This record gives sequence, C-alpha cells and structure tokens, in this order.
Amino acid sequence: MIKLRVALISAFGAFLCISMLAYLNSFEDGNLWLIPPFGASMVLVMAVHESPLAHPKNVFFGHILSALSGVIVFSFMGFSPISVGLGVALAIFLMIITKTIHPPAGANPIIAILGAKEIGFIIMPVAAGALFIVIFAIFYNKLLKRNYFIFND
Repeated sequence: MIKLRVALISAFGAFLCISMLAYLNSFEDGNLWLIPPFGASMVLVMAVHESPLAHPKNVFFGHILSALSGVIVFSFMGFSPISVGLGVALAIFLMIITKTIHPPAGANPIIAILGAKEIGFIIMPVAAGALFIVIFAIFYNKLLKRNYFIFND
C-alpha cells in the first residue's frame, strides 16, 4: 500500500508541474516553456528524488550546459549527423566535468541542432523551465517531508 501511495504522490506532482508548464506554454507559440526532456526530468525529481541525478544543481545546470552545447555546435557546424553526435558528446563532457549529470538533459543538444536553435533557447525554454521544475520539486518534496537535496558535491 505504501508503494501505491508513493507512486500516486509522485505522479500527481509530475502532473501538477508539467500541467503548469503546459499552461504557461499555451500563451506562446513555439513551445516557449515546454520541451520533452522536462518530462524525463520529472521522473527523476518525483520518483527518485534522492538520486544525485535529480538534485537541483544537476537539473538546472545539466539542462543549461546541454542546451548550450547544442547551440554552440549548431552555430559552428549546422546540422549533420556528426554535429548531432558532437553536441551530445559535448553535453556529456560538460556535465561530467562540472558534476551536473542529468540524463534527460542529453536530449537538449539534439533539440537545439535539429531545431536550428540560437542562444535564446538556452534562456527560454531551457533555463526558465528547468528553474521552474527545481523550485516546484523543492517545495513539493518539502511539503511531503521527502528528502530532496538542494546541494550536492
């Protein structure tokens, strides 16, 4: 019964957060607030909130560094199979050396390169959406008295 309760609480949190992002997104054309990797981020911050991969620092900076990787690679190389691979590789490299590994963020370079995104993509939707998720996860998990770390090594 406890697993069912935890599953429902986690699923409801993900529902609330993504619904709010989708609502904010509905005011703008072009997916201003919502990108698919945020769904995967919700799995981590709601279902395995104690994992280092779900920590706020990892969610926020993992998404930003990965989006930056895609934007930089696209600006120099445009789209090609090699540029997509290089964008993801650069994102992984940056997340490892900064200790901000967040697996869902690995999709951001692909989005940036396929979508020919520019520097603004890093701010909106990536940084704004990741910050929204982090703030939501901190409050939601605190409200439920669940251990969700704000800082990690």
